[in-house]
Amino acid sequence: MSGEDTIEVAGGTPETAQPFKELGLTEDEYQKIRDILGRRPTAAELALYSVMWSEHCSYKSSKVHLRNLAPTADQSQYLLAGIGANAGVVDIGQGYAVTFKIESHNHPSFVEPHQGAATGIGGIVRDILAMGARPIAVMDALRFGPADAHDTARVLPGVVSGISFYGNCLGLPNIGGELAFDASYAGNPLVNALCVGLMRHDDLKAAVATGLGNKVILFGSRTGPDGVGGASVLASATFGDDGGKSAKRPSVQVGDPFMEKLLVECCLELYAADLVEGIQDLGAAGVACATTELAAGGDGGMFVDMDAIPLRDPNLTPAEILMSESQERMMAVVKPKRVDAFLAICRKWDVEATVIGEVTGDGLLTMTWRGGTVVKIPPQTAADGPVYQRPYARPDTLDALQVAGPEGLHRPADGAALRDTLLRLLGSPGLADKRWVTQQYDSLVRGNTVLAMPEDGGLLRVAEETGLGIALATDGNGRYCTLDPYQGTQLMLAEAYRNVAMTGAVPVAVTNCLNFGSPEDPAVMWQLAEAIRGLADGCKHLGIPVTGGNVSLYNQTGATAIHPTPVIGVLGVHEDVRRRPGAGFTVDGAQVVLLGTTRDEFGGSAWADVVHQHLGGRPPAVDLDAERKLASLVVAAATEGLLASAHDLSDGGLAIALAEACLRGGRGVVVSLHGDQFTELFSESAGRAVVSVIPGREVEFGALAEEHDVPATVLGVAFGDTLTVGDTFQIPLPELERVWIGTLPAIFG
Repeated sequence: MSGEDTIEVAGGTPETAQPFKELGLTEDEYQKIRDILGRRPTAAELALYSVMWSEHCSYKSSKVHLRNLAPTADQSQYLLAGIGANAGVVDIGQGYAVTFKIESHNHPSFVEPHQGAATGIGGIVRDILAMGARPIAVMDALRFGPADAHDTARVLPGVVSGISFYGNCLGLPNIGGELAFDASYAGNPLVNALCVGLMRHDDLKAAVATGLGNKVILFGSRTGPDGVGGASVLASATFGDDGGKSAKRPSVQVGDPFMEKLLVECCLELYAADLVEGIQDLGAAGVACATTELAAGGDGGMFVDMDAIPLRDPNLTPAEILMSESQERMMAVVKPKRVDAFLAICRKWDVEATVIGEVTGDGLLTMTWRGGTVVKIPPQTAADGPVYQRPYARPDTLDALQVAGPEGLHRPADGAALRDTLLRLLGSPGLADKRWVTQQYDSLVRGNTVLAMPEDGGLLRVAEETGLGIALATDGNGRYCTLDPYQGTQLMLAEAYRNVAMTGAVPVAVTNCLNFGSPEDPAVMWQLAEAIRGLADGCKHLGIPVTGGNVSLYNQTGATAIHPTPVIGVLGVHEDVRRRPGAGFTVDGAQVVLLGTTRDEFGGSAWADVVHQHLGGRPPAVDLDAERKLASLVVAAATEGLLASAHDLSDGGLAIALAEACLRGGRGVVVSLHGDQFTELFSESAGRAVVSVIPGREVEFGALAEEHDVPATVLGVAFGDTLTVGDTFQIPLPELERVWIGTLPAIFG
């Protein structure tokens, strides 16, 4: 299409062919746009609608199911902003609020791992900034193909370097996350990034363009060709069977963390000076999204002079300007009398800022370029997008998969075999020490990190005088969700909830990143619908709201989808971070106690996966009442100073939890088991934790456990330099450590 394709030209040339399919629109969607406008769209309008109606921006396939999450907010006493905002905002007391959100950058990170992951961090940071908060920490949840696969050697180091480069340059601590490997992610890694920000209650900002005559200011980096149609197009298309190597794909965005750092400080000073009426970050869909959402969220319309937009490439067409996903850009709505002060602060921080338009009263989004009008649309029609009720059906193969459980797999019985099984699991890439990754991140910058990886949850100090803090954890398990997406999602919610409680914090809110295959596949849509239903029911039961999140679809290579992988993030409030138990055994003579009930549950387990390469059966049962009781007990015990350590049980069961607690604390343990030792050691029953009790406080803790109705089994005592299981086996800590720390360096160098 020509750059001179104005609305006048479009109105007089209805027969002109347009590349709507190449932009990801269907024939029905294209016709709907023509019906809305009463003519064919201009090239710029077509570009704008195509990115705004993409899966990434419109949630057109998931919207009908996501509505089930909204009622979870009704029971919250903490929620200040929720679903629909750039990020959720939660009251944490003492006049403070935090905003947090997790999003995906999966497809760009496969195409160009370093920049794809780096700009994923940059984008989620700007989401938090747009709420009026100072970003204070990041986390990442990562999934790759087999650790020893050739392409994993390309993708994983690049992703890790991108995350560390951007986050470290911004001066944001990386306080936790996940790293998992599975063949289902071989051609489609998952790179989910979380950011959390801190604010006072009255700092909250909104993405709205209100006030007739108020000016629209674009500030930050200049607009270039990088990322034209990037995340919004990539996130709405599958890769071919070759992993997308031969496909024509848009360029991945390029990030500049030093400019983002200036942008953060500039925005915070603008907020402090009360110069901003509305604010929106520019991420996926760039100028198209920012202008549309600001205008749609306001009470009038918006006029934009596209000639005023600062460009790195003067040859960009209006469509390319709108679709560009150049990074480190924000858009603000400012009263005319405050524009000079706004621009002065931008100059102070060396941030380019330009008035590109103003708020109007006609209810339309109008854009001009070189003297002609190239966009004139009702903004709500682009912001809302189509809503699909795609067909969904339980996969035909699921019954057979659930029947083919792990019951017939050979189980180790003698001490030597049990010992070897523990070491094999501990040294597997998914359970081994992650320091090859996490040592590339700065977890301590800003000086408020209390706990970080490899602890169960990240913990940050908010108020030094009182000890007020926040905890965060993310969890996902594609194996569980393949076997039962409803139950599997609740298990992940429960695990993240439990991990937050292990720090001594009270879980109060949820964010989520829902990673699934093609919504055009009824089996995938069923998985997505069931996962959302499971999350909604689980949050209602636990009494915590879903504050927002992200849906990432088309995660598949050819016809093969990834495991359904909802990643659940939970935020907790800690009354005093000085009273927090770590995950490791640190006190000699501390009584070691197993909390919760162990059952024979191995469907989707790490043991079945690592030892037998088996996936089948049913995942562990979920008991959310038991999870709530366990969390309450651990928080109460931590508050009363009864615990030397607390560590939840998940992948690998008690055996892995004991090994990790020994390695993290530098002390051994001697335990006695009373039952089938294989089940006691490797079952993945949910709702369990292992704690060590401060010597002399055992009776108090026992009474507290009874008060909270949590089963408590004394296993033994922490001391020495071996992990000893009765007369069955023992492993010296140096041997445990060699197995644990050697895996990832041996693979990735």
